[in-house]
Amino acid sequence: MNAVVSDWNALSDAEFVARYRELFEHSPWVVERAATQRPFDDLLAGLMAPLLTATPAEQVALVRAHPELAGKAAVDGTLTAASAAEQASAGLDRLTPEEYTRFHALNHAYRHRYGFPFVICVRLTDKAGILAAMERRLDNGRNAEIATAIEQIGHIVRLRLETMP
Repeated sequence: MNAVVSDWNALSDAEFVARYRELFEHSPWVVERAATQRPFDDLLAGLMAPLLTATPAEQVALVRAHPELAGKAAVDGTLTAASAAEQASAGLDRLTPEEYTRFHALNHAYRHRYGFPFVICVRLTDKAGILAAMERRLDNGRNAEIATAIEQIGHIVRLRLETMP
């Protein structure tokens, strides 16, 4: 990570939350809980700990806070800056009409099956990999998908941390 151990542990709770609150999509509660559990040696593990011990309803709420890939928020420009950059890095801002139709259909099928959007760390794959994962993961059970989404959120947070100033 970009900071030494003492940096994040030396911050006040308010400073810690202000610095890291945007890491979890529309879910500052994760960072607020992590702030009260310091000190910790590993920033990513410390930030993820509250999520791993959260109730199933809280975990699903965090997953639901993520936008659909190439979905309505991407089209109307209401993605967070981080999500917009991440989706663009995988080429999701440059879909052909056929690709857009396929993403839309898979997003719909996924949300209908699980009740939350498909979450994947798009910076670790590309359009073809995302589409293949969407199709493959439609066969999973709901609990497996929640666990996979949480794991993917961990990858997203790790990469966001690595690019923080």
